[in-house]
Amino acid sequence: MKNSLSLFLIIVVSIFTFNFCDKQNFEHAVESIKVDEIKNKIEILSSDEFLGRAPASLGEERTIKYLEEQFRRIGLNPGNGNSYFQEVPLFEIASHSWSKLNISNKKTSKSFGFIDDFVCGTSRFVENISIKNSELIFVGYGIVAPEYNWNDYKGIDVKGKTVVVVVNDPGFVNGDSTFFNGKKMTYYGRWTYKFEEAARQGAKSVLIIHDDDAAGYPWGVVQNSWSGRRFYIETPDNNMSDCEMNGWISNSVANELFNMAGFDFGKELSSAAKTDFKAKNMKLSLSVSFKNKIEKKKSNNVIAALPGSEFKDEYLIYSAHWDHFGVNNTLVGDTILNGAIDNATGTAALLELAEAYKSLDRPQKRSIIFLAVTCEEFGLLGSEYYAKNPIYPLNKTIAAINMDGLNIFGKTKDITIIGYGMSEADQFAEEVTRKYGRYIIPESQPEKGTYFRSDHFNYAKVGLPVIYFGSGIDNIEHGKDWTIEQTNKWTRENYHKPSDEFKLDLWKFDGMIEDVKIFFETGYNLCNTKSFPNWKVGTPYKTIRDSMMK
Repeated sequence: MKNSLSLFLIIVVSIFTFNFCDKQNFEHAVESIKVDEIKNKIEILSSDEFLGRAPASLGEERTIKYLEEQFRRIGLNPGNGNSYFQEVPLFEIASHSWSKLNISNKKTSKSFGFIDDFVCGTSRFVENISIKNSELIFVGYGIVAPEYNWNDYKGIDVKGKTVVVVVNDPGFVNGDSTFFNGKKMTYYGRWTYKFEEAARQGAKSVLIIHDDDAAGYPWGVVQNSWSGRRFYIETPDNNMSDCEMNGWISNSVANELFNMAGFDFGKELSSAAKTDFKAKNMKLSLSVSFKNKIEKKKSNNVIAALPGSEFKDEYLIYSAHWDHFGVNNTLVGDTILNGAIDNATGTAALLELAEAYKSLDRPQKRSIIFLAVTCEEFGLLGSEYYAKNPIYPLNKTIAAINMDGLNIFGKTKDITIIGYGMSEADQFAEEVTRKYGRYIIPESQPEKGTYFRSDHFNYAKVGLPVIYFGSGIDNIEHGKDWTIEQTNKWTRENYHKPSDEFKLDLWKFDGMIEDVKIFFETGYNLCNTKSFPNWKVGTPYKTIRDSMMK
């Protein structure tokens, strides 16, 4: 009896000691996420030495070398066999020698300049683009959405013609949440969809009418994004099924075109959001030409792995894009687009999280993949390539956590999940957020279409549940309105511009660090649960996940 009691006491003490040590081990890992360390990583990644981290450039060479060195230093395994890299085959198209954009009718003609008035390019792998006297057709939002009984192309043939379309979708104007998604942009509102649908309709070219509010960013962002080289993943037909030209015009230029056509610009935009809208021939013709330099290139996703202790063949992905726009020599003055917030912050967090997990004496149960992807800024190409060519089976991957542009404005009472409520994985984030005395909100400005603008979207499209954390807006010191104002100000003045630089004296890091700790704890809990979260009923990705899990 005495021996049995002694054995029982030993077991109880051992369990208590084990749990106590395990808790200490976990808390030590959380507290290892430090301000000074993440500051240092952001400063390095966004320095001029990295030349704006453009894919397929010297900037990429330096960036991926740094990431590989950091993953090795931390002690993580190569994530792709014996390599830390997953090569992404690309084609680079550098357009140049643009003519004026000439618009004419029987009475008059006008010419518009590249960059200031319009931007354009092609995804086709051809050296010369020359469009002459192409008819302009206004097709409203350029949307075919059977589920909303909506077809902007109904009753008009646009084959071989140029379609003029409005950015965003009709719900942005209507505001009714039962109509499209109201103010919350659907994929139909994204510029990528506009180009895809125009090509399906057989149009020769597309012009999107830019609007700062409807797009969610100023004209300067479009100028910077479309004035340099662009990348595309190779397709069997060399993208010849795409439109010959994809372009944007500023709001003021659009106004001039509609006046030339004898249309009231404001009334036509209003009409485009109504169910009885009908496409109109503008009785204008377009001519433009430019040349392309086409080169086969390669870029790299950077991948590191940390094996789990129990379920080693099951995985959690932490993801952030390492790339930005590099050097743009068409700019005056500072030509390096450093991408400090977008996305040196997320990439630095990826490294900081890797260090925190590696500091655990008792590793998490599932394996973790740290994935730094390329070409997010050029159409989410790196994450698309991984999603279509996964190194780790998707049906063995529990979820992905994506990080893109972290909080620089200070602590908040809330934290954002883009697409909140779509996935059961959100429950793990909710539990952790409550622990920190905070709460989760959906994106505060869903009209910007953020859900479709970062790498998590590619993971979702192949069925992988994903949590995309964003900054909170309920700032402890200044409140919600102040944060929204500061965020919008930053977007106007710095987004995709050389001024997105590391600014130690202007940034606050306390909110960023607490957010990264929430990223860590959410992932840790996902790694240690026995369940696999799924998409919620009604989301478009659930059937894909269900199918792969059979």
